[in-house]
Amino acid sequence: MSTRRLFVQSAASLGALGAFPFAARAQAFEAPKIINGFPAGGTADATARRVGERMGGTAYAKNAAVVENKPGAGGRIACDVVKAANPDGSTLLLTPYSMMSIYPHIYAKLSYDPLKDFVPVSIAAVMTHALAVGPLVPASVKTVKDYLAWAKANPDKASYGSPAAGSTPHFLVALLGLNHNVDLKHVPYRGSLPAVADMIGGTLASTSTPTGDALANHKAGKIRIIATSGAQRTPFTPEVATYAEQGFPELTTEEWFGFYAPARTPANVVANANAAINGALRDKGVIDSLGLMGLVARGSTPAEMDKSQRDELTRWGPIVKKIGFTAES
Repeated sequence: MSTRRLFVQSAASLGALGAFPFAARAQAFEAPKIINGFPAGGTADATARRVGERMGGTAYAKNAAVVENKPGAGGRIACDVVKAANPDGSTLLLTPYSMMSIYPHIYAKLSYDPLKDFVPVSIAAVMTHALAVGPLVPASVKTVKDYLAWAKANPDKASYGSPAAGSTPHFLVALLGLNHNVDLKHVPYRGSLPAVADMIGGTLASTSTPTGDALANHKAGKIRIIATSGAQRTPFTPEVATYAEQGFPELTTEEWFGFYAPARTPANVVANANAAINGALRDKGVIDSLGLMGLVARGSTPAEMDKSQRDELTRWGPIVKKIGFTAES
């Protein structure tokens, strides 16, 4: 995927950090806040907490950051909270790029402008998405083609959950059904974990979710991940073939979690926050704990994150149009 190259820490990109004006030295915050738009226990929450725990003792923060979960509206509530926060840099947003690069294509009246109301700070972690099936789906369904055949033969049961309507996981399976003329009924949830719970309970056939949110139950044998969305197999599920390997290369994608500050946050504060985040992401404990959630720790400069966000905004426009989804549909 082209965005992957953006995360390489080149000398030029590192030099961009040196361009921040340091006329006024920013004082470290006692305990900054990280607002996360999804429930506790999921991949977004884990990213916010693992990074936030290592922010203390830096030029940005004296102590670890405090994480506040504001789930609801597919992550938009958290975006609104940070948009309205004091632009001093003491409050950060941790969000998947869906809220910034996909939602503008599906909401006619989005309550925030991703490009005007926020300033990118750093990418934090990269994830793939997984298609997982539960006990409602026969054990004979082991591949995406098997899943499509089963769904076509059982339209009354062919449902899939996602962490939010309009999210990347939602659109991956929507595109799969559209391209292969199979009616896959989407059920949006407030985060991945409630969808996974319903799938284990047998009231939902499948989920499209960040791989990490399905990982523990896959390893426990309660559900089966049958595809992941990366260009290569994930190191967390090496036994699972990618969508591309199974003949669906159009579903190849990775998504990142990134930190944002409110617009008008001073550049030197953004630089301090960026340094604190990237320092945390080099910590082996953070790398390992994110790995348990199916996440690859990967930082960036603000400029790299901004370019990646804009690239994804351009890429997803025609995809959303093809699917025909809007917030009112």
